[in-house]
Amino acid sequence: MTSATERIKFDDNGLVPVVAQDKDTGAVLTLAYANEEAVEKTLETGEAHFYSRSRKELWRKGATSGNTQRVVEVRLDCDGDALLYRVAPHGPACHTGERTCFYTTLAGEGVGVAPSEEHPGFGVMVERLAGIVADRHREMPEGSYTASLFERGTGRLAQKVGEEAVEVVIAALTDDRIAEESADLVYHLLVLLEERGVGVEDVAKVLSDRHG
Repeated sequence: MTSATERIKFDDNGLVPVVAQDKDTGAVLTLAYANEEAVEKTLETGEAHFYSRSRKELWRKGATSGNTQRVVEVRLDCDGDALLYRVAPHGPACHTGERTCFYTTLAGEGVGVAPSEEHPGFGVMVERLAGIVADRHREMPEGSYTASLFERGTGRLAQKVGEEAVEVVIAALTDDRIAEESADLVYHLLVLLEERGVGVEDVAKVLSDRHG
């Protein structure tokens, strides 16, 4: 083994599980496996490489789909038997077209709570939407409303968030469309956060620190 991989405890098949995490949103994108060669290729190229247990071969994420993952950091589990790739994804991680492979909710927040797959929890939706917003910012596709917001700059975005906040206040006072107006506010706030380089995990950390 090279010095970079000698601390990794590969299993009896020469593999180690690898979790790919979005560096901006903190979302867990996928779980795959890598052998020593795949890890070395990842470190050498900065692109996520894995080992296919079904095909018995090395593969680079996005080699055929174009949905690559640029690796900005590789972390080793405390026991040395698992890796975390913090990545900048280009396109969805899942072969189904979903941004993350973990889009199916089996249980929600709280004991015995199981929200439907059709309507996942608030936190799941915020994380998913933040990922889509980040994709739009990176790719700036023509005709995208989100991309058009980024083109207007921070001042206009901040003004838009203020306008949406006022709409929430009005909805609360009139008891009309408060959920819809709140959704508009959350969306535009996520766009503003993305434009300012602030991830939802940064906001979550502040909330966690305050709660603690």
